[in-house]
Amino acid sequence: MFALVSLFILGVGAAAAIELPIYHSPAAIVKPLLKTVEVEAPAHYDFAYSVHDEHTGDIKSQTESRKGDVVQGQYTLIDADGYLRTVDYTSDAHNGFNAVVRRDPLGQKVIKAAPIAKLLAPAPLPLAYAAPKLLAPAKLPLGIYH
Repeated sequence: MFALVSLFILGVGAAAAIELPIYHSPAAIVKPLLKTVEVEAPAHYDFAYSVHDEHTGDIKSQTESRKGDVVQGQYTLIDADGYLRTVDYTSDAHNGFNAVVRRDPLGQKVIKAAPIAKLLAPAPLPLAYAAPKLLAPAKLPLGIYH
């Protein structure tokens, strides 16, 4: 028992005698952080376009304006059934996107393209197949097998 206790004391003393290195962090040089904030002006634009092609029937227009977060606009087009569709829309942070759609008759018929004439191809001829020919197995002399 004495040997065990002395061995324990010797081990504790040896562990205490070992000097562990103490690491210190180097003195950090603190640079002041400069944060730049870009101040943006509120968005502001006015936009408009119009197409009027009598040959193809492509007639449409759009106008839009934005001041800050409020957008207002209108677009028009001629539907295939001869009605003028007008959409008035607004959008802002409080109400979201809202649209009012109107359809007004133009009083004129929309010109439809003439139907394309169907070409009839001759019916395919039925295919005839010949019955397969059965071949008789080859007869070999009995002494040839290995």
